[in-house]
Amino acid sequence: MDFTRSYSPVVYSLVFVLALVGNILVLCVLMRYRTSQTGGTCSFSLTDTFLLHLAVSDLLLALTLPLFAVQWARQWVFGVAACKISGALFSLNRYSGILFLACISFDRYLAIVHAISTGWKRNTCHAQIACALIWTVCLGLSGVDIAFRQVVKVEVGRSGDHQGLLVCQTVFTQSSVQWQVGMPLVNLVLGFGLPLLVMLYCYIRIFRSLCNASRRQKRKSLHLIVCLVSMFVLCWAPYNSFQLAESLKKLGVISGGCQFGRTVDIGILVSESMGLSHCALNPLLYCFVGVKFRRELTRMCKGLLGQRFYPGMKGWGGQRRARRTTGSFSSAESENTSHFSVMA
Repeated sequence: MDFTRSYSPVVYSLVFVLALVGNILVLCVLMRYRTSQTGGTCSFSLTDTFLLHLAVSDLLLALTLPLFAVQWARQWVFGVAACKISGALFSLNRYSGILFLACISFDRYLAIVHAISTGWKRNTCHAQIACALIWTVCLGLSGVDIAFRQVVKVEVGRSGDHQGLLVCQTVFTQSSVQWQVGMPLVNLVLGFGLPLLVMLYCYIRIFRSLCNASRRQKRKSLHLIVCLVSMFVLCWAPYNSFQLAESLKKLGVISGGCQFGRTVDIGILVSESMGLSHCALNPLLYCFVGVKFRRELTRMCKGLLGQRFYPGMKGWGGQRRARRTTGSFSSAESENTSHFSVMA
């Protein structure tokens, strides 16, 4: 517990700042780009729709982190109502962000693989329906936090030191053991296993469809795909592994003493912060590596900072204005096979 009180506040605060800045930039650039492309009416493309919801989800998740940083630095001082609401927001946006990542990979799969083979046409309405469905499902899952989140006192310090710390956590009663065991399994399937399978399938098919591209394009595509999948696995696999170990212990499948329990508890807290860092990394992975996003961000900075600050950023902005697109700022929405088409 002493380790947690020194580790968690620092990590949560750092993730909060990075996620706040990164996702606000994504939202600003997205809105500016769509407004400039449509002459004042904000009409989002398919990919931009998923990116918009992903940025909103990550931003809302980040806004809950200062509360939990204060909890571990001192204790929970915000009351039971805030505990339930912040816990529900935390779960809602953690689940939804991961599912939006799966939707982005599926959208890229349809845009590239099916556009090449069958001329598949994608409908923005489908993206809106998918996003509404994701928010609805995740809202239902967050109801567990509304029902079972409580402010409880836990012992801190070494044995014999009877200090108490108020924390906001999920507390299951004897009559709700099925929830205690079932929710980590739901998290493992819906919050990791299923999205990972979707991402692997879609990105493997995307890379195979780009076999006719140049060697340089294929190399960039492979690097990006490996980066996206590896970052997702590195961020969330440890957390889900510890959650699975805890569930198996409660079911009696594996046995372990007090030391095993403490190891799992610390592992969950540490690995959870690794998973939360994904909401700060998403803008880097899915937007800042995009040529169109960097170009639009450069133009926005030029307008805000003025011409004299702009020359040093000109090379960072990406390609020149030789080609004007009408699609997503984050990918080649013309559905060609260039290396940045696999980005969301």
